[in-house]
Amino acid sequence: MKRVNTALTIAGFDPSGGAGLQADLKTFAACRVAGKSVATSITVQNTSGVLSAHDLPSEIVEKQLDALFKDGKPHAIKTGMLGNESIVECVARTLRRHRMKNLVIDPVICSSSGKTLLSAKGVQVLKERLLPIGLLVTPNLSEAEALSGVRIRKASDRLRAARALLKSGVKNVLIKGGHLKGRPQDFLFDGGDPLLLDSNRLSGEDVHGTGCVLSAAVTAGLAQGLDLISAVREAKNFIGLAIGGAVWSGKGAPQVEPLAGLYHGNERYDLFERVLSSIEVLKRARIGSLIPEVQSNIGVGLEGAQTLDDVIGFPARIIKCGDDILVPAPPRFGGSRHVADIVLTVMQFDPSKRAVMNIRYSAVLVKICRKLKFKVGSFDRAREPKRVRRKEGSSLEWGTAQAIRKLGFVPDIVFDKGGVGKEEMIRVIAEDIEDLTSKILKIHRANLKSL
Repeated sequence: MKRVNTALTIAGFDPSGGAGLQADLKTFAACRVAGKSVATSITVQNTSGVLSAHDLPSEIVEKQLDALFKDGKPHAIKTGMLGNESIVECVARTLRRHRMKNLVIDPVICSSSGKTLLSAKGVQVLKERLLPIGLLVTPNLSEAEALSGVRIRKASDRLRAARALLKSGVKNVLIKGGHLKGRPQDFLFDGGDPLLLDSNRLSGEDVHGTGCVLSAAVTAGLAQGLDLISAVREAKNFIGLAIGGAVWSGKGAPQVEPLAGLYHGNERYDLFERVLSSIEVLKRARIGSLIPEVQSNIGVGLEGAQTLDDVIGFPARIIKCGDDILVPAPPRFGGSRHVADIVLTVMQFDPSKRAVMNIRYSAVLVKICRKLKFKVGSFDRAREPKRVRRKEGSSLEWGTAQAIRKLGFVPDIVFDKGGVGKEEMIRVIAEDIEDLTSKILKIHRANLKSL
């Protein structure tokens, strides 16, 4: 057995599992930190929102804290929902007594559904008693306004709000930017130069639990010995995966999934094995007649794929050798930018379609695809805008998107008749590697019969 670093969350109980203690503990576990917890309130809620909250007596909260501190001092602590001024005072007093340095304060004031989770007096006590001992406070925009008294209507207002919060005694402020219009940008400030942390907007829907998980991930990083900036950066990467892996577990809002990164790793291994299996099937079928002059490739994206590294492909392509095919190198994630660009473009229109293979173009093969009842789309390289031509590799994204927009849905086949220096090509699109393999085999068999 080995000793592990520990992190403590002091927060409310969420029976839906999307936020509060449950989300924090899952985050700690995913970050390889031993998690401990102190309950402050029992909420009555589901994925549609908070119905009511029942705060525990502050004496019970204090007894929980004392019991845990007698067992060993945590390496880092975060606070979430504290409910009322009595609990805030109790938590502040206890943490002061134990001289906790790594304290992350997630100032939960209202639920995303609008339910008040911290009394007005509680907000005041948090400002006066808890913030002065905090290493970091992580408000969203409305929480930053409530704590600072500064209205935040544009990005530049965050600096004034952060400066006001520093005056309370907290050492660092992270104002989350997810509720601002445009690309989300978090704002980290310690009194010097602000650090702006950009990210992509991963979901069009509000995802429950993101604030809890982000602050918990920062806390886990601090517990592991990271400096604050490194802990925040790691937490940003973590929450990106967690939002990308968000799930619906009820009738209401989707919930962030702190274990998405672990699932992601398992999915990568599984997909690697499935692609290897499929390429062996294609080898045995001897599909060499389908391979174009520039050779072929296969691209398959992970669920929720966002980047090149989320798409597996063959770095040395699939080579024609008579009727046989050769694969000089095994597949790897990020193995082929060209095919990955097509996969990612397709997934923007239909996330369920995650597999693509390019095969040679011929009028006969297009006719075969139509006879197989495949939905067929096309684009004309002659209509390619100059800006697309100038950017290396962007024509495939443009062409695929054009074909899909023209049809109004993602087809099974997208072809073009080439252009100057560009070989004509067919792209086969499918839901997954097995579906793709099945389509390629159907085309191949029908082609053999036509010869």
